[in-house]
Amino acid sequence: MKNSGTKASLDRPLDRELFLHKEHLFRQGILRLLAIKDSDIRILTLEQSREAVDSGLHSGGAFSATIPLVALFYGGFLRLDIENPTRRGQDMFTLSKGHAVAALASIYADLGYFDQKVLSGSRSIASILNGHPGPVLPGVQVATGPMGQGIGVAQGFAIAGRLNPRFDSYCMVGDGELQEGSVWEAVMYAGQHHLDNLCVLVDRNNGQLDVYNRMIFPMPELEAVFRSYGWEAENVDATEHDAVYSALEKFRFGRRNGKPTAIICNSSKGYGAFSDFMNRHKVTVSSSLAAQEIELQQERRGLRVEEAVRFIGELERTPDGGRVRDLLLEMAGEMHLRVELGRASITSVPGPALTRRVPERDKHIRWDEALLPKIDAQKSYSAAEIVTAAMKAFARDGRVVSIDSDLASTSGLEAGVAAVDQRRALNTGVAEANMMLIGEAFAALGFNTWVSTFCPFFNWQVLRRIAVGHQERLETMETQDGWLSEGHGLDLTFLATAANFETRTNGATHMGNDDITTFDAVAHLKIIDVSCPQQMLSIMKWIMEGNRGMVYLRVMRTGSPVLYGSDYVFRFHTGSRLRQGSDDRAVIISSGRGVHEALRAAEICSQRGLSVGVVDMPSIDEELLLELYTSGQLLVFAEQNNGYLWQNFLKVLYGNRHATDLQHLRNILTINTLNAGGRPQFIHSATYDELIGGFGLTPNAIAETLESALAKLR
Repeated sequence: MKNSGTKASLDRPLDRELFLHKEHLFRQGILRLLAIKDSDIRILTLEQSREAVDSGLHSGGAFSATIPLVALFYGGFLRLDIENPTRRGQDMFTLSKGHAVAALASIYADLGYFDQKVLSGSRSIASILNGHPGPVLPGVQVATGPMGQGIGVAQGFAIAGRLNPRFDSYCMVGDGELQEGSVWEAVMYAGQHHLDNLCVLVDRNNGQLDVYNRMIFPMPELEAVFRSYGWEAENVDATEHDAVYSALEKFRFGRRNGKPTAIICNSSKGYGAFSDFMNRHKVTVSSSLAAQEIELQQERRGLRVEEAVRFIGELERTPDGGRVRDLLLEMAGEMHLRVELGRASITSVPGPALTRRVPERDKHIRWDEALLPKIDAQKSYSAAEIVTAAMKAFARDGRVVSIDSDLASTSGLEAGVAAVDQRRALNTGVAEANMMLIGEAFAALGFNTWVSTFCPFFNWQVLRRIAVGHQERLETMETQDGWLSEGHGLDLTFLATAANFETRTNGATHMGNDDITTFDAVAHLKIIDVSCPQQMLSIMKWIMEGNRGMVYLRVMRTGSPVLYGSDYVFRFHTGSRLRQGSDDRAVIISSGRGVHEALRAAEICSQRGLSVGVVDMPSIDEELLLELYTSGQLLVFAEQNNGYLWQNFLKVLYGNRHATDLQHLRNILTINTLNAGGRPQFIHSATYDELIGGFGLTPNAIAETLESALAKLR
């Protein structure tokens, strides 16, 4: 494991922490070397803009972030395994302000996460260096943009870092994104839970996109705000390395006191550039301006080299100076600098591309089948009962983690996981975005992670960004020379409680009739709607087998009868014929609680001499839908939501339009919560019986609607 910290010896073994605090000469030498490295990174950043597909650069935020980033990555604070960035136990870094990606990419290329050739042609379709960082780029754990979410993920890393093996989590946020509420959800949680292994660098450059030289929303005194949430906080001048270095030194080597650390790095947009043109949020850099900037940066570097060489050379004249010089030369090597005192030169020596394709992850959770709940077919169970009982078995594997947001009683997660290890059963309070961000962090580290809240409460903005990062993981896993291998996708289950009509009398804001159609548009999200306790248990086992990706699992809040036997095995994209006869004239297709009403409706029809089949479709089964369509039977989509199965059925038909006969469309009937015009709507609070009655989804209403439709088809 590469450790960018340094140890050396004078006449006795050197305690580096003590040495850094006591030796003024060593410190002054380090600051001079950091200034040279700062020039190198700025030059690489400028060269990126010159060779980018759009000649663009988020110059304002990239340049203001450079001094804090250089101090962090080259100051001897981070313990990194560059060859295997996924190995547990190394420190983690999250760039929340994704617009500074050019500066971070320059550092990562210099450190050896990837070849410097990657810096050319950025933001093009062929490049892995996008306008924001993501896991397609070696060494980057999550996809971020300046949306106030990276700090929540970094907080999740810090929580994991308090388990074994222990590690620290670092994050950089911009002052613009501090206007996002999700930031403060994370700040509250981190202070309350004493995450003293979390260090956040705030790039306070006093500007944002629309107004680059001031904040649209004036920020309060950030030091006092962070302290009010139980943080250590310090304002530093980020126009020089000294103060940033000192603050990082205090966090890394000082005594931990149960408080996370915020280092507020005061600077300005574009700081360190020569032309004021670079102070804006994003610029298109002309060839002439890029050449001018690079030339001036090289001149500045030359002056810094002269000063550093003179300083190091003069150390021989001071007591113990020769030994300090040797230590500085060692540190220079770790900064990828070659110091040649005789030639009065310090040259940049970028490291080779060290990151290799990381080892595969075993994502299969181990459990004792005998410890899983035994389901009595004659009883009713709520989903929470099954989850709690099953998690007591699954959570014996230390890779299972749950996070709730003040609704643990409806999910059953916390009670089940906490019964095994309460450190892995978290609750963020009424902070759903933070819950999801913590979940992403654990999933990125290889945990089988479950997060839960009511269906309408999941944050779409967070969900979408997580999905972007998951896609980038899949892309690099599938690429021949990608850095991630099998098992490095996110295993993250969104346990969505109170689906369909389950919320009942809570009111329209809490009703789960539109979430399923809204989230159907999120790429890579596997949507499942649960109808039965036995099915729920089987789905959990399926997820625990590993590598299932992002799963949106909708469950019933109140108890339900058992529909399946103990031999039932869940398979994604597979529906089940719960009732079928050779003379069926119609088939009712549903999911969730609606399946129970469909079965009762079919029984009513049977009593009236009409044979009707029932299909439970917890996930979209394209083959079965096509089979049902071509059968010529009347198909009744009876759903307690805005028509998720029906909408996907139309997609299936369209996708197979050349192989299907559209004449059967007259045999399709829908009963759902869309309004009379077929448009989505929200649902007023009511009892369950009132709701199914109001939308024509009672067994009797379904049966009567079905019979009426069949009569018209004769």
